[in-house]
Amino acid sequence: MAAAGLVALRVSAAPADWSKLPPASTETGVTFEKDIAPIFKDSCVRCHGAERPRAQLRLDTLEGVLKGTKDGPVVTVGDSANSQIVKAISQLDPQMAMPPKPRGPRGPRPMGTNAPAMQPHDGAPAGGPEAGGPPPPPPNGADQAAGGPPPGGPGGPPPGGDGGPQGANGQRPRPMGPLPKPLTAEQVGLVRAWIDQGAK
Repeated sequence: MAAAGLVALRVSAAPADWSKLPPASTETGVTFEKDIAPIFKDSCVRCHGAERPRAQLRLDTLEGVLKGTKDGPVVTVGDSANSQIVKAISQLDPQMAMPPKPRGPRGPRPMGTNAPAMQPHDGAPAGGPEAGGPPPPPPNGADQAAGGPPPGGPGGPPPGGDGGPQGANGQRPRPMGPLPKPLTAEQVGLVRAWIDQGAK
């Protein structure tokens, strides 16, 4: 069992095989506005748009794509195979895949119901009330006995339960709704062609 676990760990930690990147498209005259912006709008701009872009990476403008993240460029003009954005959208490495690959349920489901998995609020355990709504008010000051202020009170999370713009781990919560679809091999190839042709 232990040996099998070690083998599984090594396999999961194996580096991505970048030779499996989809080949660059043979299409010529590829431009950001005409060909790439619509792709990014469908799959990337939800988290990398004008409003609170993750990692300070904006993919809704050519300037934003070329600027890259807070840590540096994601596009190596003329060299798509070594561009971080191509490696991310290829989904070959689950750790850097964009859009991120699903990571299983976000929280426990209430027993005996078909309700969707719930996300924990800041400072609260996952799950919450069975109805999925805010907790009922504590009877006769029980919140003080439990050692905490009432919801929405001083020091507590604001009404609505998201704790403001940041989550419990200091990260901004992901936009709600279905996850964006990963790019197809053809779309990755088109992004590669755009980069190889000068990223204009």
